[in-house]
Amino acid sequence: MGSSCLFPGIHRSLSSFQKDRRKKVIMISTKRIAQMAKKWQRMAVLGRKRLSWRMVKESDGCCNSVAGKGHCVMYTSDGRRFEVPLAYLGTPVFAELLRMSQEEFGFMSDGRITLPCDAMVMEYAMCLLRRGSSAEVEKAFLSTMAVSCHYASCMAPSVGVSHQVIV
Repeated sequence: MGSSCLFPGIHRSLSSFQKDRRKKVIMISTKRIAQMAKKWQRMAVLGRKRLSWRMVKESDGCCNSVAGKGHCVMYTSDGRRFEVPLAYLGTPVFAELLRMSQEEFGFMSDGRITLPCDAMVMEYAMCLLRRGSSAEVEKAFLSTMAVSCHYASCMAPSVGVSHQVIV
């Protein structure tokens, strides 16, 4: 007799199991892996947001709520409320945002600071400052921010601006 297996049934089932296992690994396409990676990244970002800074919706406490110690409350043009650490106010990014806010809304904006950008731009600015980005990155952000904030404020006018026109 030659070199035959003592248990030919087991050998066949083992080889079919290995083929099935290889098929399952190949079945996950690169597109699906990319989708899963993006989902995990979004979940990780959401977890970091909850831990890194306080971002509260406007409905949770409009102008009546007090900012936490060492923070300043600012609103974006789409109405989202941010508590910004006071240390960020001395940075070139917030200096430009506040200058643009003063040009856009003036000092008559219902007693609250409204920035002429949407929440996504504000989240990105906070992320840059939190990570301590380089001066070149901040300069590049400032050059693109002026354009994006201008378009965002044109498309979504603030309550403060419409209030000034009515009065």
